[in-house]
Amino acid sequence: MNSSGAEHPRRAIAERNVEAILDAAERLLQRRAQPSISAVATEAGVSRPTVYAHFEDRERLLEALVERAVRHSTAALEASDPERGPAMEALQRLVASSWQEIGRNEDIGRASAAELSAEAMRRAHESARAVLTRLVERGRREKVFRRDVPPAWLVTSVLALIHAAAEAVREGELEPDSALAVLNASIVSLVRA
Repeated sequence: MNSSGAEHPRRAIAERNVEAILDAAERLLQRRAQPSISAVATEAGVSRPTVYAHFEDRERLLEALVERAVRHSTAALEASDPERGPAMEALQRLVASSWQEIGRNEDIGRASAAELSAEAMRRAHESARAVLTRLVERGRREKVFRRDVPPAWLVTSVLALIHAAAEAVREGELEPDSALAVLNASIVSLVRA
């Protein structure tokens, strides 16, 4: 067997191991257990060296977990069709989609907010930022989004408000049933020209 033939099965095993490790970390977070490397290895049914082969430390593991959640969220954001219709309506669809994804990933969000650096969180959210950036730029071209602040600031502010609303719900400061309406009102007020 040539070396490229041997590489394919190894790569497939490695990909399965990474998914098993990330799934295990997510299950631990859902149970409110600490996703230490040892606990993740046990939960995933792999050895600690296997976990370390893919993630040099717990922070990298959590960052990968956030990246995976954001990839799924980005797919949901793109499915909300941010290119269709007026920019403000598209933004509201995008925010609603984001809100659903945040609800699905609450445990990951809580752990990452407590343990990851701002830079790690920014890296993990790049794909979602890209979708939102395109929409903000379109809204500015259509003259419905404000132009007195940089587009990157609007993107950062929208994402911060979404995460702040999720935290407010967790802390009991916002009612879950009204949180999306409050969030949309705040974001529309923020971005409107």
